[in-house]
Amino acid sequence: MSTSTATDTLPRFPFDARGDRLPAEIDALRAQPVRKVRTIAGDEAWLVSSYPLCKRVLEDERFSLKDTSAPGVPRQYALTIPPEVVNNMGNITGAGLRKAVMKALNPKAPGLREWLGELAHALVDDLVAKGAPADLRGDFTVPYSTGLHCRILGIPQADAPLLYRSLDIAFMNSACPVTGARLNWDRDIAYMVERLDDPAVTGLMGELAALRGTPEYAHVPDEMLATVGVTMFGAGVISVMGFLTMALVSLIQHPDLQQQLAAEPALIPAALDELLRINLSIADGLPRIAREDVTLGDVTVRAGELLLVLVEGANHDPDVFPDPLTFRLDRPNAGTHLSFGGGGHYCPATALGKAHARTAIEVLLERMPEFGLAVPMEQLVWRTGFMKRIPERLPVAW
Repeated sequence: MSTSTATDTLPRFPFDARGDRLPAEIDALRAQPVRKVRTIAGDEAWLVSSYPLCKRVLEDERFSLKDTSAPGVPRQYALTIPPEVVNNMGNITGAGLRKAVMKALNPKAPGLREWLGELAHALVDDLVAKGAPADLRGDFTVPYSTGLHCRILGIPQADAPLLYRSLDIAFMNSACPVTGARLNWDRDIAYMVERLDDPAVTGLMGELAALRGTPEYAHVPDEMLATVGVTMFGAGVISVMGFLTMALVSLIQHPDLQQQLAAEPALIPAALDELLRINLSIADGLPRIAREDVTLGDVTVRAGELLLVLVEGANHDPDVFPDPLTFRLDRPNAGTHLSFGGGGHYCPATALGKAHARTAIEVLLERMPEFGLAVPMEQLVWRTGFMKRIPERLPVAW
């Protein structure tokens, strides 16, 4: 329950929805890397912002992700998915489905890189045919990301817009429950259940459908299998689309880097981790509930209290990443960023996400090496009340 009052002096979190600059509050947190903030839901939370303490929270099992969905606990914002789905990978592992899911997320799957390249080229063909300016988010990063996940799941590419329309609500940050979130969830679950009965479906949904006929999976209900499909599409698309969109914003902000990568595409893989480190696509904090009293830095976090891991704070910690606002292709520890989380909930699609972004950047820099904003940076409209920082549109010319 909210404890906010008219005289509340706690900082409000999240800070700034703009993705083209680090929030001004970050520097002030250096002297107080564990401090209380007020969440969107009106609850108190410990905001953790230094690299070593963020890493510790993500790796320490005394800080639980699963418990963030428990009744009565402080929240960052209202849940937009059923509480039991919050610990999704834990549920997948418990149901014996992890092997099938990890196989589907393999970036080295036969033909996948070639297919991604063909999709990226086809989307650029369409951009060029229509002419500048073009919306690089709506007409490239969104269909490119939904296309990948339709292929992974083995569902028709034509159905991508039907599933994507749910995500604007599913990833909202709201103080109270959102009616549309439940409506979207029920509709998308029904869609995935239908795919389990569709003999034309391949990919992960085809594999999950085949498991229904085996004795060892007889206990797994269709809704659980459908949940795998819905969550993989939703979380996967919004994450890779958000990162790729913001990586393109970063390239636009660093024209010398863009020119260098266009001239030497072999450097793109080395640039990805630094693009991930400076990326501001994560607009909220990674939540955990303390299972017991724990000393963290200079404070004692009590059992049942909420912690929020500030990834952008950790990734710009000058004690770990010197001169953190500078993009360095030769930064020796760029790969230690926390953009994929950490500990038991480290993102299982890390390699796939990198392959997705790498191919897109390679194709864009090959076909449109001098792309840049067609409007002033100040005119970009940044989405608010959302779990990702993204511009509503990314108008570019080339």
